[in-house]
Amino acid sequence: MKLHRNLVFAVIDALDLIFTKGEYADKVIEKTLRRDKRWGSRDRGFIAETTYEMVRYKRLYAEIAEVKEPYSRSNLFRMWAVWAVLKGIELPDWKQIAPTPERRIKGKFDELSKIRKYRESIPDWLDALGEKALGEKLWTAEIAALNKQAHVVLRVNTLKTTKPKLKRELLDAGIVTEPIKGYLDALKLQERTNVFSSEPFKNGWFEVQDASSQLVGNFLDVKPGIRVVDACAGAGGKTLHLAALMENKGQLIALDIYDNKLKELKRRARRNGAHNIEPRAIESTKVIKKLYGSADRVLIDAPCTGLGVLRRNPDAKWKLRPEFLEKITKTQREILFSYSKMVKSGGKLAYVTCSILPEENEKQVFGFLKSEEGKDFNLIEEKHIYASKSGFDGFYMALMVKR
Repeated sequence: MKLHRNLVFAVIDALDLIFTKGEYADKVIEKTLRRDKRWGSRDRGFIAETTYEMVRYKRLYAEIAEVKEPYSRSNLFRMWAVWAVLKGIELPDWKQIAPTPERRIKGKFDELSKIRKYRESIPDWLDALGEKALGEKLWTAEIAALNKQAHVVLRVNTLKTTKPKLKRELLDAGIVTEPIKGYLDALKLQERTNVFSSEPFKNGWFEVQDASSQLVGNFLDVKPGIRVVDACAGAGGKTLHLAALMENKGQLIALDIYDNKLKELKRRARRNGAHNIEPRAIESTKVIKKLYGSADRVLIDAPCTGLGVLRRNPDAKWKLRPEFLEKITKTQREILFSYSKMVKSGGKLAYVTCSILPEENEKQVFGFLKSEEGKDFNLIEEKHIYASKSGFDGFYMALMVKR
C-alpha cells in the first residue's frame, strides 16, 4: 500500500480536532473530506476509515506508543505509526515517524491484547460498568462487536418504490446491495460507497438507517389512519419510517425540543414524499399537555448514552463520563412519566433506546410500570438487541398497552 503524505497529514489534522479540541468525529471527517476536491473515493475512504479506527482504538494505540493526553502532533504521528505497523504497512522515510521500533510495537500489542480494556480500547469505568451490567461473557462479546465497522444499511421508502425496484436501480448505478433476512425493508451494501450522490437517494427512494433501528417502526404496530406521536423525533429517521408504514394516512406528530432538527425532518419528509408528518417544537409543557389522552401510538425514542451505536460513533466512549449516566437516566424517567400521558385508553406506548445498559432500559420500564403514572399500562413485549448476536446496532424496545 502506497502512502500519500497529504492523506496521512489529513488524518493527523482530523485526530487533533477530535482528541485535542473535543470535536465530534463524524463532523470532523465530513469537514476534512471537503478539503481537497481532487481526492477520489479511495483517498476519502482511507482518511475516513483510518481516522475512525484510530478513534476506536485510541487507548490501545496510545499505550503502545507510550504517549499520554493531551496529545501533541508528534504523539499523534507516533500513534499513527503504531496503527500502520499493526496493519502491516511499510512505513515511509518521514521525519515525523522516525524512528519506529516495529518489533517492540508488535510485542506490546500481543501483551496488551490479553487484557480486555486495552484490547477493546475502553475506559476503566466503562469496562467495569459493562461487565457488572451484562456479565463478563456477554459484555466481552458485545464490546468486541461494537468495535467492528458498522454495515451501511438502507431502508427502502415504500411510499415511492419497492425493494426489488430499488435494488435494480442501485445496481444500474454500480451499487450492489443484498436483502437482510428478517428485516422487511432493509438492503445492505456489499461495499461501502457514497450513496448520497445517487439518483435513487435524491429522488427519496431510500434512507440510510441501521437494521436494528428499522425494527422500531414495526414494533410500534402502527396502522394507516391512526394518530401517532413520535415524542423524541430528532431529524426524523424513525418518523419517516412510521409515515411509510402508515401509507401517508392518519396523523403523525413529530415532537422535539430542538427546532433545527425538526427543520431537517421537514426537508427529508419532502424528499421522501411523506405528507402526514406534523412537526411541533416542544417550547413548553403545554405542547405535551395538549396531547394528553389523544394518541393511538406513542414512540419514546429516549435520549441515552448511545452505547449500542458505538460502531458508528466510536468517539462517544471517550466523551462519556460516569456522571452522565446518572443524569440521562433521570431525564429518561421524566420523559417516560410525562410523555406516556399522551397515550389514550387502548393505545400503545413504545419505549426505545440505542443503549444496552439495564439502567436505561428494563429498569426504567419496570420502574414506570410500578409507578402511579404507569399503573394503567401492561407490558406486551420486550426486545434486547445486541450487536454480538444480530450483527447490527445494540437496541432496547419495550411495548406497553394502556388499559
